[in-house]
Amino acid sequence: MEVAARERFPEMQDKLRILEDLNMLYIRQIALSLEDTDIQKKIDHEIRMREGACKLLAACTQREQALEATKSLLVCNSRILAYMSELQRMKEVQVMQRMARRPSDAGPADERLPCRGRVCVSDLRIPLMWKDTEYFKNKGELHRCAVFCLLQIGAEIYDTEMVLVDRTLTDICFETAVLFTEAGPDFELKVELYSAGLEEEAALGSAPKKLASKLSSSLGRSSGKRVRAALDGAPGSPLSNGGSSPLLLPAPSVAGPKYHLLARAVLSLAEVQDGFRTHDLAVACSEESSFWLPLYGSMCCRLAAQPRCMAAQMMCGFLKLQSGEPQSWARLYCILRGTNLFCYRRPQEAEAGVEPALTIAINKETRIRAAEKEPRSQLHCMTVSNRYGAEEVTHTLLAETRADVQRWMEAFWQHFYDMSQWKQCCDELMKIEVPPARRPPAPLPKQGSLYHEMALPGPAAPPSACEGLLLQDNAVSAEIRALLSSYYSDSY
Repeated sequence: MEVAARERFPEMQDKLRILEDLNMLYIRQIALSLEDTDIQKKIDHEIRMREGACKLLAACTQREQALEATKSLLVCNSRILAYMSELQRMKEVQVMQRMARRPSDAGPADERLPCRGRVCVSDLRIPLMWKDTEYFKNKGELHRCAVFCLLQIGAEIYDTEMVLVDRTLTDICFETAVLFTEAGPDFELKVELYSAGLEEEAALGSAPKKLASKLSSSLGRSSGKRVRAALDGAPGSPLSNGGSSPLLLPAPSVAGPKYHLLARAVLSLAEVQDGFRTHDLAVACSEESSFWLPLYGSMCCRLAAQPRCMAAQMMCGFLKLQSGEPQSWARLYCILRGTNLFCYRRPQEAEAGVEPALTIAINKETRIRAAEKEPRSQLHCMTVSNRYGAEEVTHTLLAETRADVQRWMEAFWQHFYDMSQWKQCCDELMKIEVPPARRPPAPLPKQGSLYHEMALPGPAAPPSACEGLLLQDNAVSAEIRALLSSYYSDSY
């Protein structure tokens, strides 16, 4: 009916377009408000986790437990800053939309946006370059560090497991895959390697009794002006427990191990490949540092991406396919997904996973045109052309209404645009590893070389998942145990 009104009354087109723009603006403002609330909840959650990490750090009596608590504190700080940056960006978008004279002047409402996708990092390995006297002859002082990686795309931040490194290891290996679920084709994957020298004696003091109340009063539950004001000029660092950064979080008043940025790398869509690759790693410290490790200046990993247009159904519906004779048509149920248009005899076959009756290639070289076939009966058709060597194959698809043709053509144009933005990720569907549910880390081995440390099976039953690193620390209260368990379960 709307299409008919546009055709019969051309003067209504401008008014309809203005109403559509206003409706789109209203929907975007509602979505931004909901996202605003959601991000503030995430900030409040991380602030509570930060308070819990400070309590845990104060209660730790073993170095391994303190290393895990300090790592959790660093991750919380990084997430808080990432969420605040995202919140600020959303506020700026809202201000720009209010300042625009017309909704169409705002820009994003009229621009075609690429689909989102999933980005996965797996098999992350960082080679080490020990001296011959250290590795082969086992001479010199035993240099030992605790390391982990922090990976970030936008406001999504994940951490790897912590690994103890000494001269008996030739590679730092992180076995667990890291999956980002809301990445765009313009993503920047930041990989940061943190290290803590275990030669430094960590002073595990006790926290002040009013630590939680001090943190609450300085940061508060609000992620707005009070948090911003508390961050300005405060001592400490979100990136290292004892470093510096342009935007700072108050450092905890509890002494403990110190993580330092050892190296970093930034990966983008150009580095995505369905295979194991080597990437440059920029070292951020000198050999004199206590947390230094002999890095080659490179890291190896598998970086895969799976855009939504390759994995999800982008359009579906009934179309008639011309078969043989000009007036012979077969009604098929068609699904646009990935690099193909799958044609089934009935929808039930698609749901059951039956082999399609026909598969038409849809890729960057495909040409699609819409043309009116029979104006009197209001039937319209589309032609899909693919070239195989010197031969060009064309399929003619018939829709019942002009609106159906418009919906299919819009889906095709969006699909081609997504492919042009995601580039090599749309050549074929890359495999994405889904990481397992996060569990609290197991207790780390004590002093000595990793070469001589082996886990011996004991007669006792294995610890429960909620205990993790708190297994042998009876001084930790049940409240902190529950808080740490909640942190690991909510982070993934």
